[in-house]
Amino acid sequence: MQNLNYGVIGNCSTAALISEKGAIEWLCFPEFDSPSVFAAILDRQKGGHFGFKVTSDYKVTQSYVPHTNILSTHFESEEGAFDVVDFMPCYPTSDGKDFYRPAEIYRYIRWAKGRPRMKVDYRPAPNYARGKTIYNVTSQYVETYSSVENKDRQYLYSSLDLKKVVNHDEITLEKDEFFLFSFNEKVIPVDIEREKLEYCRTLVYWLNWTDHAKRYTRYNEVIERSMLVLKLMTYRNGAVMAAVTTSLPETVGEVRNWDYRFCWLRDASMAIETLFNIGHVNSARRFMKFIQSTFITTHNYQIMYGIRGERELTELTLDHLAGYKDSKPVRIGNDAYHQRQNDSFGYLMDLIYQYYCLMPGTLDEVEDMWEMVKCIALTVCENWRKPDKGIWEIRGEAQQFVSSKVMCWVALDRAAKIAVLLNKHGYGEQWNAEAALIKEEVFTHGWKEELQSFSQCYENQALDSSLLLMEPYGFISADDVRYHKTVRAVKEALMHKGLMYRYNSKDDFGLPSSAFTICTFWLIRALYVIGQREEARCLFEEVLTYGNHLGLFSEDINFDTKELLGNFPQAYSHLALVNTAILLSQESKQLKLK
Repeated sequence: MQNLNYGVIGNCSTAALISEKGAIEWLCFPEFDSPSVFAAILDRQKGGHFGFKVTSDYKVTQSYVPHTNILSTHFESEEGAFDVVDFMPCYPTSDGKDFYRPAEIYRYIRWAKGRPRMKVDYRPAPNYARGKTIYNVTSQYVETYSSVENKDRQYLYSSLDLKKVVNHDEITLEKDEFFLFSFNEKVIPVDIEREKLEYCRTLVYWLNWTDHAKRYTRYNEVIERSMLVLKLMTYRNGAVMAAVTTSLPETVGEVRNWDYRFCWLRDASMAIETLFNIGHVNSARRFMKFIQSTFITTHNYQIMYGIRGERELTELTLDHLAGYKDSKPVRIGNDAYHQRQNDSFGYLMDLIYQYYCLMPGTLDEVEDMWEMVKCIALTVCENWRKPDKGIWEIRGEAQQFVSSKVMCWVALDRAAKIAVLLNKHGYGEQWNAEAALIKEEVFTHGWKEELQSFSQCYENQALDSSLLLMEPYGFISADDVRYHKTVRAVKEALMHKGLMYRYNSKDDFGLPSSAFTICTFWLIRALYVIGQREEARCLFEEVLTYGNHLGLFSEDINFDTKELLGNFPQAYSHLALVNTAILLSQESKQLKLK
């Protein structure tokens, strides 16, 4: 059964998914949102891949080089063994002012023992497999390009015979070999010594990066892997993508297939806050500069942007691709950029407040950000009463979502706190007064006596996992009886076979049928803070077993089979995993001290 048993490598410019058998099955060049060169994950026949064929007696295992985003796939049989070590170069330039992050992948074939045999299965399909792939085999490299777009070209360098590679001839390994797959033709010699140098520089970069993070008494490896994933998904300018893929379905055979290679204010703010809290403050600084750059030109915000700040993200379908497990359509672009999602501002303002408290910048940075705060607060004051599409981006009619109201309160509450920090008390009083109106309205119209719980919307009786966020953002205290009752009601209504629905009421695509990974982590936290700590810990331990062989998570999980579904790896899922693991690790530390 095809499953999301992939490792991910990247260098903050682009990323690749490599199957547990060592095949690259997703790669966009030269950047995250560029057209794919390998997309077998979306079409086994047409999509393109770059792997290795060995006989059936080979055992194949996969792991990360510890503390890094370098992936190693080990092939072993009685006749011999070798490793394929995959990485994208990523390290500071010699002057320390920038980073070297080229659009290229090194595949280091490390001979281990014997005389292992394999065939190279090299089948690029540039430009989302639109058109035929043209090959040009030279003495130095194999050049490829699409018959319908010949400007973007790819270059494969290797220490192996390139004709044997292209012809899929059998090769016997007797020493270390290498491949370099590059978007650019190289202007310096490419050999195995160069590969080893690039490997060492990249290894040191990742080891230094992880060394700057906080350590935890429990779940430290789990936390570290998720942090490495979040870093890998952060574009070099600070923008954070929701995932590195497009159109992996929330449910196999259905149409909830979206392109997640964009920066949502909500998702990115939550991811950056997680990186910030664990010690990676430079990530927060770069993200703030990215957000400021989007603000300067128009003085207004969208819910999401392209990774370079693009505002138009026109959605198209690639009808020639079969889709993951024949789940159509395959989409590129995302029309959600048109939507009103009032909750986004709360997550962003909460991050800005923490930034002000912990990382005071230069005077011009502080003043630039203060203009952002005022603009966001004004936008919230003007819009919080209006219906929106909510946290789940409902594509049907806008509604009065309780979670959106709560996060509008968060936006104004944090804006008022920032105003106090800057001695702008008039603004603080104004925003606090407006925040009080929001809270009063939510308690009046969001609480449903008949449910003994808050509801998804003012207009309905449905329950929603996003209600669990009322406590962590300070809207309601953990010991408030209304929160206790809401947690119990949400769990009873939405927990199914050990996992959580986002909601189980009909939307514009029908009834949801898969678990949304982040929601189970939200429930774990909610159970913990209302005193159900053992239940929370046991549930967390169980959810960890649903990650793939490398501990990576997607957006969704099948309730019955626990198969990973949805775009992958998912920033939402990993940031929630980190926050939950830290919460439970701190409990472990407290018990030790006692």
